Amino acid sequence: MFLAFGLLLLGIVLLLVAGDFMVRGAAALARHWGVPSLIVGLTIVAFGTSAPEMVVGVQAVLDGVGTLAMGNVVGSNIANILLALGLPAIIMAIPTNVSGVARNSLFCLMATVALVALAFIHNPLIFWQGALLFTGILIYLVWMFTLARAGANDPILEEMAELDEGQGGLPINLFVSLAWVFFGLIGLVLGGWLIVENAQEIAFGFNVSETIVGLTIVAIGTSLPEIATVVIASYRGHSEVALGNVLGSNIFNSLAVTGAAAMSGEVLVERNLFVVDIWVMLAATFALLGFVLTRKPIGRKTGFIFTAGYAGYILYLLAIARNMI
Repeated sequence: MFLAFGLLLLGIVLLLVAGDFMVRGAAALARHWGVPSLIVGLTIVAFGTSAPEMVVGVQAVLDGVGTLAMGNVVGSNIANILLALGLPAIIMAIPTNVSGVARNSLFCLMATVALVALAFIHNPLIFWQGALLFTGILIYLVWMFTLARAGANDPILEEMAELDEGQGGLPINLFVSLAWVFFGLIGLVLGGWLIVENAQEIAFGFNVSETIVGLTIVAIGTSLPEIATVVIASYRGHSEVALGNVLGSNIFNSLAVTGAAAMSGEVLVERNLFVVDIWVMLAATFALLGFVLTRKPIGRKTGFIFTAGYAGYILYLLAIARNMI
């Protein structure tokens, strides 16, 4: 079991590093070929930052453990709001009255509700449901492109631009850019395989479902980039970008990641998800929307409540896992 845990963590690290390599290499290639930075941000960067969750979801479905895919999406969405916003809010209040936050929050809620509704309509999620969800992300990107061309201020567009600019270290020639993309793709595939295989091993060893593993270890691991980005952005005083990062990540998780997984095969939603986890995800999304619509900042007190709420949720999952053993 120690080996399985170690290999799963190795898979998460490999997935995150490979995803960063692929995004940087693909963005550099696009610049070599004269693709406008706006297109780069709305396609390569947007999809690339969701690559870890998407690879895990598709790999899990192909391996016949669609429950892991759904657990990862739901767990990541919960962690993004309660943990990725809760922790930095303890350090510095996160304003919600920034231009564009309200519309993205509403779209995030719509994407989350659409995911839940489709799961209730037909379980497991199959190709047509995945196609509907993936169509949603394409509509969203076209909408973002229209807003950007109109010169609208939007935290998600700002976040994509920052990711596109990166922090240096972009490949400087065509050959190196291609190499970054190639090794990034190989790393993503290998990392996804390590995560899915060892998540199954851990689930079997502890006699728990793959959903529990997806909601906890895998969800937190694949959400680490969002958590780190939000904490750093808040510390540097760019909390509006931090909020845009969380909203964008949850939109992509619900629409693109689940859509791609369902189009690859059946994504089974385990019964326990309908009892608690889906409602925790919806409650967290509504709570965030409440702050946005009332234009109240997410302050230190709320940060403690969010973080404590997430800790309580994890303890609940551990209690369930213990009862399964």
